[in-house]
Amino acid sequence: MRKVIAALATAVTLGLAPAALADTTLRVSNWLPPSHPIVKDILAPWGKQVETATDGRVKVEIMSSPIGKPPAQFDLIRSGAADIGYGVHGYTPGRFKLTPLVEGPFLSDSAEALSVAYWKVHEAMLAKAEEHKGVKVLTVFTHGPGMIYTTAKPVAKLADAAGLKMRIGGGIVAEVAKRLGMVGVPAPSPQVYEILANGVADGILFPAESVPFFRIEEVIRHGVSVPGGLYNTSFFVVMNAKTWNRLSDEDKAAIDSVSGEAMARLAGAAWDAADEAGLSVMTEKGVALTEADDAMTAELAEALTGIEDGFLAAAQERGIDGKAALEMLRAEVDAAE
Repeated sequence: MRKVIAALATAVTLGLAPAALADTTLRVSNWLPPSHPIVKDILAPWGKQVETATDGRVKVEIMSSPIGKPPAQFDLIRSGAADIGYGVHGYTPGRFKLTPLVEGPFLSDSAEALSVAYWKVHEAMLAKAEEHKGVKVLTVFTHGPGMIYTTAKPVAKLADAAGLKMRIGGGIVAEVAKRLGMVGVPAPSPQVYEILANGVADGILFPAESVPFFRIEEVIRHGVSVPGGLYNTSFFVVMNAKTWNRLSDEDKAAIDSVSGEAMARLAGAAWDAADEAGLSVMTEKGVALTEADDAMTAELAEALTGIEDGFLAAAQERGIDGKAALEMLRAEVDAAE
């Protein structure tokens, strides 16, 4: 009798083994501190949503240390160094020709509205260009509207921007700065406090969220916003293709249900909230915040006329109607706001 029970126990154990092995942990390559909104307000909540949607079969683990520099993230994920990763399209200049669609000026005051619109245009028109070939695109999104911050001299008209040394990041922001007569100072975000405090740069083009995160409210004195934003930054979240293909159809559908538009909305809403918090911190610290008046906005619009031409040309080369994509983006933003 004992032998029969033992045999049954062994059979039950072996029968349960496949279910136990079916549990999957997806590792997310992470190059930002755990306190950054992308980590704590986007990736972490999304990971919990994935676990819930898959009934616990798939878990998401955000890595505690980076496996490579930010510009390398796309290729690291494509090669399988980690299962999931995120990054800024503009960190690899010239590679992603279609992402300037959402990087230009005057598009939206809401990261949520713009991010949702971006995802819809990506799925409807941009994805067929296969600029993300080799990975599963989980979502694309943008940060909040870019603003002008300066350490000493306020910018109240276009002439005030001429000659200012401004820290710039990746993407179309370099072209924006050039067209406004600024001198671009490329530098990674962790260095912005130092270059502003030491006078290497006179200011920075940044979303409001990033100001307190990098403590630069301590060194800037003026900030000016532009209706619809002066620029935006395009982000991706992608999964290794082999990792995706190993998942069951049920788990793929579950992950899709909390990714795409849902994740774009999550990301945009998180950035909008972080922007509001950033503006509050700046106000408390005495940073003078203003909005560009009609005259300055008109000057900026004239200086930035045609900035979308590069996108339109790149889209045409890839068989995409760039003008229609821009029109769809603006219509979707209007519908979401």
